[in-house]
Amino acid sequence: MPPPVRTLGVACILLSAAYSGTKRKFRPRTVSERNRHSFPRAAVTASAFFDVEEDKGGPVHLKATVGDSLVLNCKLEFPNDVPIPYIMHWNKGGGTVFSWVDGQLAAEEPYKGRVSPAHDLPDGSFSGAVNLTSIRESDKGWYECRVHFPNRTPSTRLNGTWFFLDVDGGTLLATPPINVTTLEGETAHFSCVTKDRAHRVTWYKDGVPIPDIVELRQRSFVSADGSLTIAPTAMGDPGEYMCEVTDGSTRQQAAAHLDVQYKAKVMYSPREVQLPFGRAATLDCHFRANPPLTSLRWEKDGFLFDPYNVQGVFYRRNGSLYFNKVDETHRGRYTCTPFNDLGTEGPSPVIDVRVQRPPVFTITPHNMYLRRTGDSVAMPCDAVNGGDTERPLIVWFKKDGTPLPRSRITLEGGNLTLDNIVEADRGMYQCVASNGAATISVETELVLENTAPRPPYNLRAVSSTTSVTLTWLPGIERPETQHSVWFRISDSPQWHVLPDARELDPSAQYRQSDTPEWRTLRIGDTGSTEAMVAGLKAGREYEFMVLSQDEHGDGMFSKAIRVKTAGTSTVEEVPHEYRTSIGSFQQIGPPRNVTVRVTPDGFLVAWDPPAFGAEDLKHYLVRWARGAPDSGYLPTGSDVTTDLSYVIRYLEEDRLYSIFVLALNANDVEAASHPVSLYVPPYRSQRALPVGMAVGLALVAAAVAAAWYLRERQLRRLRARAEAGDVPVDAKQGNGKG
Repeated sequence: MPPPVRTLGVACILLSAAYSGTKRKFRPRTVSERNRHSFPRAAVTASAFFDVEEDKGGPVHLKATVGDSLVLNCKLEFPNDVPIPYIMHWNKGGGTVFSWVDGQLAAEEPYKGRVSPAHDLPDGSFSGAVNLTSIRESDKGWYECRVHFPNRTPSTRLNGTWFFLDVDGGTLLATPPINVTTLEGETAHFSCVTKDRAHRVTWYKDGVPIPDIVELRQRSFVSADGSLTIAPTAMGDPGEYMCEVTDGSTRQQAAAHLDVQYKAKVMYSPREVQLPFGRAATLDCHFRANPPLTSLRWEKDGFLFDPYNVQGVFYRRNGSLYFNKVDETHRGRYTCTPFNDLGTEGPSPVIDVRVQRPPVFTITPHNMYLRRTGDSVAMPCDAVNGGDTERPLIVWFKKDGTPLPRSRITLEGGNLTLDNIVEADRGMYQCVASNGAATISVETELVLENTAPRPPYNLRAVSSTTSVTLTWLPGIERPETQHSVWFRISDSPQWHVLPDARELDPSAQYRQSDTPEWRTLRIGDTGSTEAMVAGLKAGREYEFMVLSQDEHGDGMFSKAIRVKTAGTSTVEEVPHEYRTSIGSFQQIGPPRNVTVRVTPDGFLVAWDPPAFGAEDLKHYLVRWARGAPDSGYLPTGSDVTTDLSYVIRYLEEDRLYSIFVLALNANDVEAASHPVSLYVPPYRSQRALPVGMAVGLALVAAAVAAAWYLRERQLRRLRARAEAGDVPVDAKQGNGKG
């Protein structure tokens, strides 16, 4: 047993914790093999904790297993709390095993590589604690921590703390591996000595068995005692190496890390780099370095290239060159040379940097090509890089995203030839030219003669209680393409298309809503891709399709979609005994007596409250749309109000509008009034007619007055000449009669 301990100026404790004499458990700290590089601790999965026991006034008792890590903590307490120079020794068996002198932690065998400073302060100074990793059975015993103050007299007093380390010897491992740092090309050795040579040892790298790693299998071998040797090491070898020992029934693992250091080296260098003229760009140096990069030198055309002396060029943190705005002065032959603490492997191969301007089209296709099915079409396209004669990358696409038919196309330079044209070939085509500076494109359209339009697609619907708003995408965009919406109640399985469904008279397209026959709504505006179908029943399922038409005739129908209107269906009569007051499952009545009249402020829409459900009214929704009730709507505007009137401030002149009012209750159940048609006349042209007539009359009056004035002036001249005898008598008489 050690002698009684008296503490003078130094109090040594474990893990800087205040103990109460009871047993506690702590998780070990991380190992730092060098001051600049750190590794995770060597771990043993069988026991990840060590035990600490401390008696007041007595030594600190530690307990760990083979391969574990622990911290020996001697907290420094300087006289008067003023730091002064000191020397710290850890003694075992009458000799010093590791010590802290002049800012360096030194260790003797077999502790080399397994001891590092722990609990370092933020400023990098040492706090008096050391981390002991990869514990072995031979580490068992008494340790004494002593502190010397060389500038005080006496330098050594009766101070220090005793630690007793008890190592569990019941494990399979005798000597676990420790962290290894080596240079590339040298040998790395990991110990994994078992207590019994009959135990089986398996090595893993980052969880993968080493025999399964081809690039490592040929450079490594396992000795008879279970240790692993890698010779020579390569820059890709760093990682966690774990040995697993098993005796058939028990398994134990211990891990350590390998760090392979090498000079900074360039890994990849492109022969040529194109920088876009007038834009920002980066020139990278692809390197690897361990220890980390300390500096990187660039050269241009054989001379040092310092970005600090070149306007608009900057260093990135990784050493790359950043050009704020590329110009012709940045063209040249560049090399980069990386450095770290070990030096450099040399400069990179030459990188030929060129400044590239955006491409320019020299030949473009026509805006449109008109062909028949079975014909061929040639669409020319060519471009050059701006400032030179080199050709950029030229690619053809079909704008709708469908692939080009490879069996029927020919690409020569930038020219596209399409043979044996079929229906699916019509549409918009794009010729795209691109280089490192920019991408440009030009479009052309292939139109087929006497071909009906394609069916609309991507049909979508948004429903309310009594209306459904439809949107779609046209099969092909043509100036004179029109659409019509076909719909019916889909509750009945019968299918019947009205014989007069395509007549021009829209009123002839309607049947009762309870019949399964199709109804159509024509969209008045050419090219419109939206329509609202109103007057539907609540809680019923409807089927919708859209048909496209142009001067060539009708196209194909879009895919049908089914949409159910909101609210509760009123088809079935509810028994009297189950009827209640207006509630969450009942509807509200529609607004009544909707009227529209013109006022100085706009168009005043007025109505009466619903006949039932008004007590649960939330608000009114006023909607107005272009089109007649029987020819489809083009939604224009809507607004919410709680009053019984609303003023629409502006409507386009010479347009027919349909206006209707919806009543919504607290449960968002709505009911729509019958639409009211309103024609807004062309007030401007009507006002211009009287003004034009007035102006015309004024011009006529001015012309008459001018003619009368000229006639009177001529008569006065004739009379004057007659009196002077220049005009014959008969002329005088004639003039007198006039």
